[in-house]
Amino acid sequence: MNAPSPASTLAANLAENPYNVVMDLENPGPGTGGIQPRAHVDSGLPTLSLNGDWRFHYAPTLAAAPLGIEFETFDDGAWDTLPVPSCWNFHGYGAPAYTNVQFPFPLDPPFTPDANPVGDHRLSFDATPEFLNGAILRFDGIDNAGTIWLNGELLGTTRGAKLVQEFDVTGKVRAGENLLVVRVSQFSASSYLEDQDAWWLPGIFRDVTLLAQPAGAIRDVFVHAGFTPDKTGSGATQGTGTLRVELDPPLPGTTVEILQLGVSEILDFGAVSEADASTAKVSAASSAASSVATSQTLHVGAVEPWSAESPTLYQLRITTPVQTLRLNVGFRSITVEDAQIKLNGKPLLFRGVNRHEHNPDLGRTVPQEQVLRELHLMKQHNINAIRTAHYAPHPFLLHAADQLGFYVIDECDYETHGFEDGDWAGNPSAEPQYREALLDRMARLVERDKNHPSIIMWSLGNEAGTGANLEALAQWTKQRDPERLLHYEGDWASPYVDVYSRMYASPAEVELIGRQQEEPPADAEQDSHRRNLPFILCEYVHAMGNGPGGLQEYQELFDKYPRLQGGFVWEWIEHGIRQHTMDGEAYFAYGGDFGEKVHDGNFVIDGLVSADLEPRPGLLDFKKVVEPLSLVIDANWQRLNIHNKYNFLDTSHLAFTWSVAGPEGRVACGTLEVPLTAAGEESGVVLPAELAAHRGEQRVVSISAALAADEPWAQAGHQIAWGQQGQVAAPLPEVSGDGQVEVAGRNVRFGPAVFSLDTGELSAFKGVPVNGPRLTVWRSPTDNDHGKNWDLPGQPRDADTWRAAGLPLLEGRLQSMKHDAGMLAVRVRYGVPVLRNHVDVEYVWRTDGVYLELAARVEPGPCWGVSWPRVGFDFELPGEFSQASWTGFGPGQKYPDTGLAARLGWFNASIEELQVPYVRPQENGARAGVSHLEIAAPEAGQSITFQSETMWFTLRPWSQEVLTAAKHTPDLVADGISYLTLDAAVHGIGTASCGPGVQPAYQLAPGPMTFKVVLS
Repeated sequence: MNAPSPASTLAANLAENPYNVVMDLENPGPGTGGIQPRAHVDSGLPTLSLNGDWRFHYAPTLAAAPLGIEFETFDDGAWDTLPVPSCWNFHGYGAPAYTNVQFPFPLDPPFTPDANPVGDHRLSFDATPEFLNGAILRFDGIDNAGTIWLNGELLGTTRGAKLVQEFDVTGKVRAGENLLVVRVSQFSASSYLEDQDAWWLPGIFRDVTLLAQPAGAIRDVFVHAGFTPDKTGSGATQGTGTLRVELDPPLPGTTVEILQLGVSEILDFGAVSEADASTAKVSAASSAASSVATSQTLHVGAVEPWSAESPTLYQLRITTPVQTLRLNVGFRSITVEDAQIKLNGKPLLFRGVNRHEHNPDLGRTVPQEQVLRELHLMKQHNINAIRTAHYAPHPFLLHAADQLGFYVIDECDYETHGFEDGDWAGNPSAEPQYREALLDRMARLVERDKNHPSIIMWSLGNEAGTGANLEALAQWTKQRDPERLLHYEGDWASPYVDVYSRMYASPAEVELIGRQQEEPPADAEQDSHRRNLPFILCEYVHAMGNGPGGLQEYQELFDKYPRLQGGFVWEWIEHGIRQHTMDGEAYFAYGGDFGEKVHDGNFVIDGLVSADLEPRPGLLDFKKVVEPLSLVIDANWQRLNIHNKYNFLDTSHLAFTWSVAGPEGRVACGTLEVPLTAAGEESGVVLPAELAAHRGEQRVVSISAALAADEPWAQAGHQIAWGQQGQVAAPLPEVSGDGQVEVAGRNVRFGPAVFSLDTGELSAFKGVPVNGPRLTVWRSPTDNDHGKNWDLPGQPRDADTWRAAGLPLLEGRLQSMKHDAGMLAVRVRYGVPVLRNHVDVEYVWRTDGVYLELAARVEPGPCWGVSWPRVGFDFELPGEFSQASWTGFGPGQKYPDTGLAARLGWFNASIEELQVPYVRPQENGARAGVSHLEIAAPEAGQSITFQSETMWFTLRPWSQEVLTAAKHTPDLVADGISYLTLDAAVHGIGTASCGPGVQPAYQLAPGPMTFKVVLS
């Protein structure tokens, strides 16, 4: 018998799927069959939304997907229905998966795994006569790869999930019923280009629209609206505008009108030269010819320029015999001069955020009303800029940004971060086979969004390494749109961009960059180029969990050095997915909660707002830090200094008020006349005598600048900035009594207190059961405590260091309990299992029968490491003690490097209101600068008061152990005890979840410490 011969290379592949060729999932190139990219504008022609319920079939693999779906004879009667747009994981098909850097499939480009879910969509729709003389079928977003058939005819394939793809269906749409079929694969070769630190969510997640495009209709338009500031007077707010229109095709007799300016002109395109066509339309997506021409430059006279602070728009109408297009035009100019980005001749300061698209119940399908709510929240919190991380947003966002006023960095749908793990081997940025696809993505971004005045920079993508393809994108973009700036952070040499951009650089390094003294790249020519570029932090102060810490340090640098033009917080919104426990309690899920084999946990839960848009404390801090107005009151309450930090606006849109408060509440208030203060200028105000007369002990004056009139994003009275002066602390009671002790069994009575002879701790105070104080140097680690400090590579994470030191296991051993000279002295040595580390604490109690004073001295032994999270004292009270009233900073939380939004005053809150419900439970809710704290049991009519010169406190209905062990908010279950911690000192928060750790000024090193508190 002969041995079998090797299989012929020409033998058929038995595993070949009949759809492999048409779907072409392993092709690294762009999609097929689409038309050249063009602007997203109101064409004035009929449109038909194809959103709604589609027939749907889900298959876990292509092999399991049905055959023949494209044919009109296919019977989909047994299929389910699915709303379009949607992400099918949110409707019971498959499951979401989250990764940050790593790919959720083998890194084997351009191949995809066999476990590649497929969603088949079918829709029958009727086409009316206006679509029969020419039509375009538009998909605003398909994740990841779509294959499209209309009436059984293949239209093509889509790539670039977050970018529009359009197909010419002229002659393919028929009168009456039509059948549209879309097969969507979750993964394709293009998935290697979309590793974007977000949930992997497949589906037709944006709108599907049929657009009439009859013969003679305008295919594309690019409006150039320039602004020249006056050389005198208000400069950046007064000047003249110019208008230039690129039209495809250039139709004779086309008119443009701007009624607000009295402009009405016939466009003159002249001869369409090759040079004009090359400049006007540099096609990256197709080699097809394009008859594009640019009109004459129209001088439209005096205009109000567009800026984020004053987003003046003019409606432009472009009329042909077939249609009238309508666009909102904003006149502005963008330049780089003196290492600064300038808009209309004035330097900008970005108070920005990075924004992903996310809805906790719908995924990446975000309703327009949510987009508006997000933008209103941003404006209300003094945010003026958005980076569309890391892809083009839904077009609605850009239209709204034009109208409301935001500076936008519009980012290409491109990130290859997962290649970094292999030292960037095979990275698409450097591989020739990907160039066409990347140019296609950049062209579709620029062409779609080119008419938006809010966009001042194009970004080539995010975290995609380096390579010649990026330079090719830059060259194409600069040729296509030389009027905007170019951004890319991943190549620090910055050879082909207009800004030097970094992520998470420390304040120390940022200061060097501000001074133009940063470490130079190896190439001297590149160094010269980069050193004269403006600088931004495209990501900074990672807003994950409790934090971010250190906002103020960055803002002070931005204000000090002109080259530093602000930054974009990572990020705007947490990506939690709403889930429910068996008993119906809602919570937000994160990576790993859906059984993913590979995931990055709760790293997707980072944002200034929760997934359902509840502001986190970090957003309130950011609003305060980036206030466009500084209000400084002198110590004598005689004078107010105003520094207008707006780039363009004076103070005429603001109303100023003052109020004075004390323990009894507001004691006086009034309005304040403020001189008109121009942008960038300072002014002084003599404060009214009535105000100054209230200065005294336990008095605080607050001055507020609020909107004087309604804005589209907030009502009149909305506060923009505030300042305070004064002091709230009352003197500590003097406790000098000669307290006597009475021993009864294992208890010692000392004035109004009862102590345990077993532990040396309180067991009751004035009849109320109390356990404590008990030294604690542990906190439930924050997300930043779990992070790696970028400033100190290789240093272990704080949380790991603290656990290794045994901090959560600290336990006390009573050494002595002595009564001497009217005082009760208790000595306790605290230690941890296994280790020799110890802390000695002497508690010295004094009482006069009414007050009980504690003076504690903390003496750590050696070998405790470089930091502790806190030095505090735990008390346990009955659960009915659930209402807190305090004097100090509030109403929200404050840590050494956070809480900039906290004000001095008198506050109260329930135990529930004191908590911050972070998605992954962690240390939260500390109130700072507290001199007077009352914990009350309202129903019992009882309370205990704690007074100190200054302290932090937290009050929780669960223990530190429960808080530390919890993975989600439903894990936090009240146990009938109120857990009170009074802190003498607290470690900062930092941003080590992704960036620098706690700055030295806010670190808490183990060392001797004293603490005094008076109970009553």
